[in-house]
Amino acid sequence: MAFKIYNTMSRTKEELVPVDGKHVRMYTCGPTVYNYAHIGNFRAYMFEDLLRRYIKFCGFEVTQVQNLTDVDDKTIRSSIEQGLPLKEYTKTYIDAFFEDLARLNIEPAEHYPAATDYIPEMISIIEKLFEKGYAYQSDDGSVYYSIDKFESYGKLAHLDREGMQAGARVAQDEYDKDNAADFALWKAYVPEDGDVVWDSPWGKGRPGWHIECSAMSMKLLGESFDIHTGGVDNIFPHHEDEIAQSEAATGKTYSKYWMHCGYLVVDGRKMSKSLGNFYTLREILDMGYTGREVRYELLSSHYRQSLNFAFKSLDANRAALKRLDEFYANIKEAVGSETQAGELPDWAARTRADFAAAMDDDMNISGAMAAVFDAVHAGNKAMSEAPLSGAEALAVSNLWKELDSVLGLLIPQEEAIPAEVEELLEARTKARAEKDWAESDRIRDRLAELGWTVKDTPEGPKLRKL
Repeated sequence: MAFKIYNTMSRTKEELVPVDGKHVRMYTCGPTVYNYAHIGNFRAYMFEDLLRRYIKFCGFEVTQVQNLTDVDDKTIRSSIEQGLPLKEYTKTYIDAFFEDLARLNIEPAEHYPAATDYIPEMISIIEKLFEKGYAYQSDDGSVYYSIDKFESYGKLAHLDREGMQAGARVAQDEYDKDNAADFALWKAYVPEDGDVVWDSPWGKGRPGWHIECSAMSMKLLGESFDIHTGGVDNIFPHHEDEIAQSEAATGKTYSKYWMHCGYLVVDGRKMSKSLGNFYTLREILDMGYTGREVRYELLSSHYRQSLNFAFKSLDANRAALKRLDEFYANIKEAVGSETQAGELPDWAARTRADFAAAMDDDMNISGAMAAVFDAVHAGNKAMSEAPLSGAEALAVSNLWKELDSVLGLLIPQEEAIPAEVEELLEARTKARAEKDWAESDRIRDRLAELGWTVKDTPEGPKLRKL
């Protein structure tokens, strides 16, 4: 079965067929680095990570670009309020963003361009738009895009063009659909911008938000590429404006496929600071949850559905992950010293087929996870009736790793064993050798208090994180 994805442009599921053979070029809208990213942002980044991973699972090569919006209305305003140069201010949140990606086991993209490094490319596109009659300069010196000149404006968001006033202008980066109008390509300098300013053929100023993504994506992926992603809130105006300016400048289709994920709500309500339910990843981790548990939650619903983030779900995720870990630990133990994988047992072979069938259907994560837990149930049942051979267990272990290459949560990341735990394990081994069972039990209980369990095997004691 071919991998089919839902294309927002056509409103249908389409087979993923890259423009360039087996190479998928993908652009994902990244963070505006004026603050720490919140869990709503990471819902989008997690969807894009799942997409990237499954594209590779299907045998394609991926080049992904995720931008860093380090100059816009918010970053300028916040940096001035803090009394810091723009680059210094945004660096704090760029560094934090990469730390958060690592905590969630999100694979790094091939490129992370910062908008401030691509000003010449933005100016070049605006010059082309002037040449072709799509751009004009207003009385205040700013440059705007004339949406009336682009006949298919609104095709992604399926806007009703009636009522849009030619010549009406919107200077801010974000606006409501009802305000659809000519948007800023280049903003003339105003004192409120402080020292954030560049020279251009139209005078001093700075780029509009939308032109930034067009410049970075086309510079790194080409004038036409395969997939453009983001949250549903990006469809309009951001992605609509990207299409208009990019296709007007090049005369080519900007992106072949458009994919968007649904909103995230917290306990059934829209996330907002006024409601007290606005959370960054760091705040959630400080509550005692792990990045792996949060990853599980962010992947738990189909990407196009709204995701209700609930802390009781995080607690349930902990139990589900423990079940997965116990299964994998049993498989690893059954492998023993075997180095040659055998045939997959029937129940495991079905798992891969069911997993792929679900993911091929626009990344049906519920079906994919059902296949995983069906494998745990079937595998545990089979192993209770007859042990797996080492060769079979190694084949299942390899399958588990293959599925984990997509999900990124089936196999726990290796944790460093604290020195105190190592010392306790050594003391317990000595106590058992001396048949001091009381001391051995006392140490076992102490290990449990520290979050570790120990299992005695023919190869020696094995520690496992609880």
